[in-house]
Amino acid sequence: MQQRENIRNIAIIAHVDHGKTTLVDQLLKQSGLFQQHEVVQDRMMDSNDLERERGITILAKNTAITYKDYLINIVDTPGHADFGGEVERIMKMVDGVLLVVDAFEGCMPQTKVVLRKALEHQLIPIVVINKIDRPNARAAEVIDEVIDLFIELEATDTQLEFPVVYASALMGTASATEDKQDENMLVLYDTIVEHIPYPTEQLDAPLQFLVTLLDYNEYVGRIAIGRVNRGIIRQGQSVAVMMRDGGIKSGRIEKLYGFQGLKRIEISEAGAGDLVAIAGIREINIGETIADPAHPEALPVFAIDEPTLQMTFLVNNSPFAGREGKWITSRKLRERLFKELETDVALRVEETESPDAFIVAGRGELHLTVLIENMRREGYELQVSKPEVIVKVIEGKKQEPYERLFVDIPEESLGAVMESLGSRKAEMINMINHGNGQVRLEFRIPARGLIGYRTAFLTLTRGYGILNHVFDSYGPFVGQTVGGRHEGVLVATEKGVSSFYGMMSVEDRGTMFLEPGTEIYEGMIVGEHNRDSDIVVNICKEKQLTNMRAANKDETVKLKTPIVFSLEQALEYLNNDEYCEITPESIRLRKKILVKSERERAEKHKKTIESGV
Repeated sequence: MQQRENIRNIAIIAHVDHGKTTLVDQLLKQSGLFQQHEVVQDRMMDSNDLERERGITILAKNTAITYKDYLINIVDTPGHADFGGEVERIMKMVDGVLLVVDAFEGCMPQTKVVLRKALEHQLIPIVVINKIDRPNARAAEVIDEVIDLFIELEATDTQLEFPVVYASALMGTASATEDKQDENMLVLYDTIVEHIPYPTEQLDAPLQFLVTLLDYNEYVGRIAIGRVNRGIIRQGQSVAVMMRDGGIKSGRIEKLYGFQGLKRIEISEAGAGDLVAIAGIREINIGETIADPAHPEALPVFAIDEPTLQMTFLVNNSPFAGREGKWITSRKLRERLFKELETDVALRVEETESPDAFIVAGRGELHLTVLIENMRREGYELQVSKPEVIVKVIEGKKQEPYERLFVDIPEESLGAVMESLGSRKAEMINMINHGNGQVRLEFRIPARGLIGYRTAFLTLTRGYGILNHVFDSYGPFVGQTVGGRHEGVLVATEKGVSSFYGMMSVEDRGTMFLEPGTEIYEGMIVGEHNRDSDIVVNICKEKQLTNMRAANKDETVKLKTPIVFSLEQALEYLNNDEYCEITPESIRLRKKILVKSERERAEKHKKTIESGV
């Protein structure tokens, strides 16, 4: 074994919004990578537009900094449970982790998930208590929570002896004690160098390189990113690609890149323990091994958690199809979905009997929503069905996925939240009163019960509640009706343009989803009904004007502010007989069957079948 004592490979892991990306920003800024005149934006690692808009990390990304004589490779990982597939792969690239924990919130659901993955891979942890400058920080209690979590996850003695660094990523400071912050983050650099082990793989053995991440460049094509697990890799070298299905194909390393700050730099060779990027091999995929042709040995393929939620993606067949999108055919939709499989190993796509419909399964609503949002920004038009959980038959019994749910709410919302979750078959496991008017509740709940719940939860807590959940396990199927929408909808009865008069005439029936002057079609959902039944409405009708007084009479009347759904809210709102139509410019809700008489016949036929007559 050759020792490469000047290299450290670490991943930064945490629950969502605990400050991982901001911490990486400060490590980059204080490493001396940037000149004084350079303009450096915040959250440098969040390069994706969606990441910047939502304030979350979706895709794992790596960077490298130089500290004294050491090269520190850093991988920033997603914090949301839906992107856990990214975290699982990253653990194969590093030797240690920085576990970032909020000094007030403490250990949250995803903290447990990402730490479990790190400990399973025998990685050495450093705990960073972040946001220590918060006025309500409780660092000592949070450290106790972290220790309890390590013990619960059966950490080894070596892993339990983790060092603690107290930091404020926002201020760019850190210290070894809670009392006073240093002026910089040098203590964190020193802790990384001292506690994270250096790579000890063999340099003189046959090459092995595991593809962990993929990128694309229009000049060099697909770029494979990963760690050199054994041997030396050189630019221009001929290699064997060990495919996931067991096949072997030949390839050549056209370009080899190392990392320096936010840039990739071309290098001639790299050795075991280095994190590098490779270009030149077409059709390379995540989980495949690049090996020495004379000794082609594959590394173990990743074990990825199974999807728990699925939706049907369909070609848009509404009356407005093709108006706003660039890509509208089933062939283009299929190409795009199967292309996503190449970079997202946690996604599943199945073809159906219909060439226009595909079943897409993922880790959660956000996972699928990000895919849909990216597609609409690329010019795709499509329709999607209501999200459904994936039910399995295990040992002859029907079982469904359960989630571990954590809610932080004001005390005055306690009764309403518990009642609403009780109706969704949630079982309370724990309750902690922080003593400052805030209560943390922990539940085990069928995943079905959480579909569409977030909006109701925010209403019950007046916007002050925080809701987090993570996959727990599969458990007994608890019946057909769990959660779901209880309100009916207002369905347009004809094609046209919504008018002020038409909308005003049905306003007492419910809440509208659009403004006057919006083009609509028959079967489109234009509002929510006050009752639990659907009704058809004509909001396109114009007032018959008979004299000047009648013409001006309505000018002082104002309509209520309509509800405008985001993509996530629209998907949560859907019922089984509805679709969400998604185009680059619009999000519309519609009935699967647009014509009222045909809907009634279909409903009558369904009831006949259910009754067995």
